[in-house]
Amino acid sequence: MTPSLQNSRTQVVSLLDEGYACRSSNLTLSVELAQKALSISREINDKPLVAKSLSQYALFLMIQGEYDSAINMSKEALAYFEELKDELGVASAKYNLGGVYYKTNDYYLGMAYLTDCVNIYRKNNDHQNLARALKSLGTIYDYFGDPKNAIRTYEQAIAESKLAGDLNQEANAYNPLASIYLKQKDIQKAIALIDQSVAIKQKTGDIRGLAFALYGRGKIAIALKKHDEAEADIKEAIRIHKEVREVLGLGMALHRLAVLYAEMRQFEKAKQILDDGLKLGIEYHLIMVNFKCYYLYYQIFKQQGDTENALRYLELYFKEKDTVINNQTLKLIENYEMVAEMDRLKKEAQMQLEKAEIIEKKNHAEQMALVKQEFLSTMSHEIRTPLNAVITIASLLSDRADKEEQELLSSLRLASNNLLLLINDILDFTKLEAGKTALELAPCNFLQLLENIRNTYVSLASEKGVLLQLNIADGVASAYELDETKLSQILGNLITNAIKFTYTGSVQIFVEKIDTLNDGDLLRLKIIDTGIGISPKNQQSIFDAFTQPHSITKKKHGGSGLGLAIVKKLVSLHNSNVKVESTEGEGSTFYFDLILKPSAIPGGKSTTYSDDLNGKKVLLAEDNLINAMVITRLLGNWKINTEHAKNGLEALVKTRNNRFDFILMDIHMPEMDGFEAAREISTGENVNNNTPIFALTADITAEHQSEHRNYFAGFLRKPIEPEKLFTALAALEKNG
Repeated sequence: MTPSLQNSRTQVVSLLDEGYACRSSNLTLSVELAQKALSISREINDKPLVAKSLSQYALFLMIQGEYDSAINMSKEALAYFEELKDELGVASAKYNLGGVYYKTNDYYLGMAYLTDCVNIYRKNNDHQNLARALKSLGTIYDYFGDPKNAIRTYEQAIAESKLAGDLNQEANAYNPLASIYLKQKDIQKAIALIDQSVAIKQKTGDIRGLAFALYGRGKIAIALKKHDEAEADIKEAIRIHKEVREVLGLGMALHRLAVLYAEMRQFEKAKQILDDGLKLGIEYHLIMVNFKCYYLYYQIFKQQGDTENALRYLELYFKEKDTVINNQTLKLIENYEMVAEMDRLKKEAQMQLEKAEIIEKKNHAEQMALVKQEFLSTMSHEIRTPLNAVITIASLLSDRADKEEQELLSSLRLASNNLLLLINDILDFTKLEAGKTALELAPCNFLQLLENIRNTYVSLASEKGVLLQLNIADGVASAYELDETKLSQILGNLITNAIKFTYTGSVQIFVEKIDTLNDGDLLRLKIIDTGIGISPKNQQSIFDAFTQPHSITKKKHGGSGLGLAIVKKLVSLHNSNVKVESTEGEGSTFYFDLILKPSAIPGGKSTTYSDDLNGKKVLLAEDNLINAMVITRLLGNWKINTEHAKNGLEALVKTRNNRFDFILMDIHMPEMDGFEAAREISTGENVNNNTPIFALTADITAEHQSEHRNYFAGFLRKPIEPEKLFTALAALEKNG
């Protein structure tokens, strides 16, 4: 090695060390030093140094919010490290990628990369880097609304920081941990943690870290109504974030300052700050910042009595949620599974030589499968809970609104129902995949059902100038024994799919009787459209989950990408297969055969609520105050007296000495969850041991938890359907 080459390598190492050391106080200088190190490394063609320079440069760009450049450099660094078989280098590149993804809107993919980092750093006893990876992983759990796992992960990060002797990293974990305890009303613990964080940051001179600590202290000051102290801390955090160009921290701090001004009823000042926060969030794709800003705008306009703007921002809030469902919950699970599959193939190639590592990776895969289930459950619960309030409020308001307000409520219901359909697609597919769905046959007015399905989608077709027609051949009976919900799902998905990809012409629904068998009538149901058609090579893959032809973009057409996969599985429940015939540019025909047993036409259901529940006393356990208000109003319409408990522990206290006719129990609550509360009420010393308890839950997994099921008279899923709630309560009352 020539002296000149050795000097260049020494210079690169020095530049990288200096850049990393000053990242907290002078990020601009760090970027300049990393850029120079990368340039020298490329000149001398030293791959290890090129990889390290790229990875460090990407880290600094990520902090500044230059996410596209950070991703490109991290991927290039990852390729070098994999070629060099540098495992710790691979972890550093994946840490950058995970950081970018979770700071934008790709939480699940961020979790995948960060979990890989945790496993690599733990294997190599790299306590310092393990601590920072765990801290980022805890942040994702926090975003998911999973405080239990978030606390556990942050505490692990603190323990690893202490092993590494890294005070700054230790303080970084104190900040979000304090925020969780603040949400749980443990103010003293939150204050102790945030004061410790601020003291460490002031001692070490970590300016960037100090901004996050001051932001956390400001949040606690707001909760304690110490407005002047809160304003000073958050403004200082904003100043630092701007100085070091930390965009995510800046966005969160701007939102929190707006929260403070709104609480002080300085609404115009709050809106000015929100404008800045939204501008930043939209520019850098900071979905969490956008969520919070839209929702705060809604709250401000609501307090000001500006119904039109309140509803507009509430719609924007749900539209952003819709984006998360499409781009995160579905697409990113698909992307993660691709990453996991690549990892699995690599593991198989090393199986003979690295048996111990294979076992570790297998455990990792099982852990991620569990995380996937927890993720779906959490997302379902967190989105269905506010949806319950929105849909029910819209329903209650529709009877008293004027024409202009009806139009706004109609738009609100449409946005909410679209989001609910997407969520239901995910949940239905998950249940079908798990084999937890069965047919529930009952006599049904078949002809009326078909007409109702056609009427449901006729306006959707009309908006596109497409004719939607129903054609029923002679010989089809008026009523059959069938599963009305599942047949409606099959036809609904096929019809909406046909309308979506048809721009001129028509969508035809054909029903004909093919034969009479011992088991019933053999019917063929067809959906024929004049749309864009499907190429022969894509005619089978369209029934796979998350799949659409390459010529079709989800952005243009929307939807979950699960509709036809659900159709395939629901038709298979009927011991049949769905088939497709299509010509590109001319249209498509989807059809399937069913054997249905004719029946008498069932009597119609009354939509009038009786007075059977007049004067009944109900305990409602619900931690979401908006949902509690809405359900109380709904029960009041039936002349039911409602007492409210904010959590399971409060519900347990209220039931010990006060007898109720029914108990409506949310599942996910602080202090004590609904499962534990139901068990204590049913089995402990309580005057309501025999009182029927209904679970009101947005969690798709709740009713399948066998160890708790016997404590409930039934499970009612959010958003609450008033008819189902009334029927459930009235049926128990009638049977005494």
